[in-house]
Amino acid sequence: MSTRSISCIVLVLLASLSLDLAAKEHKRMSPKAEEASEIARQTEAEQLKKAREAARATQDREQAVLERQQSGEWQEAQREKAQRQFNERERRESKYLKEAREAAAQERKIPKPKS
Repeated sequence: MSTRSISCIVLVLLASLSLDLAAKEHKRMSPKAEEASEIARQTEAEQLKKAREAARATQDREQAVLERQQSGEWQEAQREKAQRQFNERERRESKYLKEAREAAAQERKIPKPKS
């Protein structure tokens, strides 16, 4: 036998021995460790499910915004909002100017200084 074939045989024996040891170690795992492992798998599955749902919800919201923008509905809503804000500012300005004119029109009684 060549050195190469002996090396191959030794490697195969070592691999089978390590697999056998791993199987024995797995059998020796305590029930608590197995339970913890199961809880970890369940938690990971739940987190993955939540992440998928969140991604889907975000995608749905993005799609809705895109549809509104394309239909012009969003732009119209923005125009209406801007017009309402402009009208409100104009009403406030008119109110303040009216109050200022009324205040300016009132006679002020300035007390005369006593000599």
